[in-house]
Amino acid sequence: MTATIYPLKAAPEPSLDALFDLVAEDMNGVNAVILERMQSKVALIPELAGHLIAGGGKRMRPMLTLAAARLLDYSGTRHHKLAAAVEFIHTATLLHDDVVDGSGTRRGKRTANLIWGNPASVLVGDFLFSRAFELMVEDGSLKVLKILSRASSVIAEGEVEQLTAQRRVETAEEQYLSIISAKTAALFAAACRVAPVVAEAGEEAELALDCFGKHLGIAFQLTDDVIDYTSDSEVMGKGVGDDFRDGKMTLPLILAYARADEADRAFWRAAVSGERAADEDLARAIELMRSSGALADTVERARYYARRAIDALAPFPAGKAKTALTEAAEFAVSRAY
Repeated sequence: MTATIYPLKAAPEPSLDALFDLVAEDMNGVNAVILERMQSKVALIPELAGHLIAGGGKRMRPMLTLAAARLLDYSGTRHHKLAAAVEFIHTATLLHDDVVDGSGTRRGKRTANLIWGNPASVLVGDFLFSRAFELMVEDGSLKVLKILSRASSVIAEGEVEQLTAQRRVETAEEQYLSIISAKTAALFAAACRVAPVVAEAGEEAELALDCFGKHLGIAFQLTDDVIDYTSDSEVMGKGVGDDFRDGKMTLPLILAYARADEADRAFWRAAVSGERAADEDLARAIELMRSSGALADTVERARYYARRAIDALAPFPAGKAKTALTEAAEFAVSRAY
């Protein structure tokens, strides 16, 4: 008798599906707040804000607030306004970033600054920041206000530090980790940390979820650094090599430059200064990143931070929320493949 051999099923790719399912009902409440609070008697404000808010983003940060609340069995609704505040902060920073970067596309759509101009984008970003602070004040918790306002200032510091590092080929890995810890990870951390405050879960839960969010944010940004050189606009929402052409010192470039011989370092210096930005220069840059192991090592660093994020969930009981947050951390890195 011949035995039948069944092929092993491949493990499913990590996704955000579990997170989406977990918070779907709460997200309806958050979206209602967002829709209500982005309105204004000045018609341009909801028109411009709506262009970006409805632009197909994952709403990762507000979902983290909601999922963290579920992790703690919080049954109230205070976190809906706070999740909306988190999304407004994020959206405001995107509007400002696109102006600073001179971006023309985001998530496959024309950026607001390209359609309405830089002044309108900056001012509507300011409006959304103001709406975020109104929502924080309405919550009534000084601790929540401190967490989210501090995150807002740290994000701004990170953006300014990134600007000062732009086109500076000598930027060190430690400095870049400092930049992304501020401009990306700070809001991930704050989005997670406000949940135990409203749930009155105690300082240990606050610190654990802050740690989870911070390390998830770093993993997410490092993966974005890799995708910018390995993907396309359908996946990334912008063109391949935008960071390269803008002279942004992300980790793959920092590692590739550190490992280069003098001839290749001369190429990197010219590329970062803006003298070598043609398609063939980008192709050479990608090849140098691959051959030096810079891309692979950036993914490995992202995986390290994702593991630290998952480890931070250890104090919490098993369940759907913990599973969803764990898979979100795994998804952060799997996007690079």
